[in-house]
Amino acid sequence: MTGILLRWLNHPAPMRSLARKAVKAFSLFSYEDRLRFCAIDRPHYGHCLFEAAKLAAQLNYPRISAIEFGCGGGNGLLCAEMHVSEIEKVCPVKFELYGFDSGEGLPAANDYRDFPYYFNPGQFRMDVGELRSRLKRAKIVIGNIGITCQDFCEKYNPSPIGCILNDLDYYSSTRDSFEIFCADSKHFLPRVFMYFDDIIGDNVWLPSEFTGELLAVHEFNCNNSTRKIAVNRAMPMIYPDQLWANQIYIYHDFKHPRYNDFVASDEQRSYEARIRLR
Repeated sequence: MTGILLRWLNHPAPMRSLARKAVKAFSLFSYEDRLRFCAIDRPHYGHCLFEAAKLAAQLNYPRISAIEFGCGGGNGLLCAEMHVSEIEKVCPVKFELYGFDSGEGLPAANDYRDFPYYFNPGQFRMDVGELRSRLKRAKIVIGNIGITCQDFCEKYNPSPIGCILNDLDYYSSTRDSFEIFCADSKHFLPRVFMYFDDIIGDNVWLPSEFTGELLAVHEFNCNNSTRKIAVNRAMPMIYPDQLWANQIYIYHDFKHPRYNDFVASDEQRSYEARIRLR
């Protein structure tokens, strides 16, 4: 039965879609299998969190932090809690989870770069008390993103950050969230897995490299020579039928003291050993 269902998951739609729904509804197979076949809530969150945990394990970090920027009603943060609880069962890494939000919903747009034709001030307002009562482990950091990011590492002393899930909608808010990267390299893994929620949109929204999150990423890269936020080009091959595969990025800190530590697969390690023996 297991083999049949797993084969279905590789069939073209609609069979693959039906199989995913069945696996998700009944929580069939392991967490890793459900994540691999996207038969789980917010697989993009799971991917970034799991890959961050695997990198941390390879580098012998016992604990890491994950951040969601822009929590709104809190469903994403609650889903992230689910994912990290599952990941901790199969990976020797513990998580700290933080959610950043103003609590007041979207601010007034600064200019065209914040899509004032698509978003209204006050959208996605948070009921802070209600959300905190539902969270089991995540901490909510309330305040203006540009300010809370500046002193976050000093105030909270988080374990190294390995994953950032960005759902801030605006160019200005996303730009301000990158203040987090001004902290010392010790507060990060050498590569941080990132997801940007607001870079695709629809035929009304129409995000572009000249507005929104994409513009913030472009400007960050232009302003930093040894720290870059780059597309994860492996994703469309790993998840060819998933739109979110195009929304996964990696923050690279080329000057991080552990950036060049070898973390390749066992197969690559074996290959390197064979080369040395020649």
